[in-house]
Amino acid sequence: MSLSSHVEELKKKHQSLSNQVEEAQRAPGSSDLEIAELKKQKLRLKEEITRLSVNA
Repeated sequence: MSLSSHVEELKKKHQSLSNQVEEAQRAPGSSDLEIAELKKQKLRLKEEITRLSVNA
């Protein structure tokens, strides 16, 4: 897998997590802990994308 395709895959996962966070925030039964965990995952992906993009 090339670096650019790996970065694109990470971006897709990041967008998917963004959608999940939005849905969880709108859902009345979602816990703050669940939302916080999704946001942490999203941040880790964003950091990885940035790291790979800068080093490319």
